[in-house]
Amino acid sequence: MKPYEFLKTLLNTPSPSGFETRGQKVWVDYVYRFADSVEIDSYGNAFATLNPGGDPCVLISGHVDELGFMVSHISDEGYLSIKGIGGIDNTLVRGQRVTIHGENGPVPGVTGLLAIHLQELDDRKKVPDLHTMHIDIGVSSRKEAEKLVSVGDAVTYSAEFQELAGGRFAARGCDNRIGSWAAAEGLRLASLKKGKLKARLVAVSTIQEENGLYGASMAGYRVHPDVALVVDVTHSTDIPNCSKTKHGDVKMGNGPVISIGSVNHPVVNARLRKVGKKAGIPLQTEVNPRWSGTDADAIFKTKGGIPTTSIGVPNRYMHSPVEMIQYSDLEQTAELLAAFALDCGKGERFGVKL
Repeated sequence: MKPYEFLKTLLNTPSPSGFETRGQKVWVDYVYRFADSVEIDSYGNAFATLNPGGDPCVLISGHVDELGFMVSHISDEGYLSIKGIGGIDNTLVRGQRVTIHGENGPVPGVTGLLAIHLQELDDRKKVPDLHTMHIDIGVSSRKEAEKLVSVGDAVTYSAEFQELAGGRFAARGCDNRIGSWAAAEGLRLASLKKGKLKARLVAVSTIQEENGLYGASMAGYRVHPDVALVVDVTHSTDIPNCSKTKHGDVKMGNGPVISIGSVNHPVVNARLRKVGKKAGIPLQTEVNPRWSGTDADAIFKTKGGIPTTSIGVPNRYMHSPVEMIQYSDLEQTAELLAAFALDCGKGERFGVKL
């Protein structure tokens, strides 16, 4: 499987937070080809290591989980009630095709809500609560429904990979399977120059970021690297209704985004810029004074502190079924990860000096 096909397969594989097994299997099957070792922890975080005897230890990571839903109730008439997994935008839920991932296979359904003609005028202006919506799988009773689905089954939007003009693509769950792709691809690119690699490089595909950075907390503690580079999506603000004065100026096609502030280590940031310039990789900047909103927030404070930086891939329409990425931004992010690891000197450390 080539990198682009791996990306498509990974994005099309359902992996809601808490249900990442299928996505992790795709990731593991890919990295097995070029990693020196591959391990899975008790909760399903996946670790691929290159040059295990190297020093320093460099961790590159992205989370494999996506937003989704869980079936919480089945009515007597066979309608499914749901609860959200992660930061669901309720305005996007109704009128969607969805897939319920039942024990015996996928079950198609649609999200229903009272038609606009039947709504009171005031209700048309309100964002509906999730519990007022339902999934209709076409059955007429709970008995029929329970032959196909169960309470606790995961649900995802039925929106798969779609190529667009300009070297761009859209899919659900770009947040953040593109980050776990970048970690795998960064490892593969580094493996092509393994003879020059002094560092121990560990690529990690983490779980349950959307639920609370849980997998990153486990991974940071387990690996305890000397430096960590966390890849996640960040907001591409080059759309008509987004305020640049409020949210910054990030454009698709202008390369990876380096986050400044709080968890993002100044020494690591400076090195990334140096490495990016040397490799001819354009870099953008965003400001996060208090937190990054990524797995970096969990990793940086592990075991007394790990020098960490969050690297963003510009993403339009985050937390929707049509998240958009430019492939060149993603490629350059993986190239930056590999270049950073290859640039590390034997025994190098990244602490702040006073």
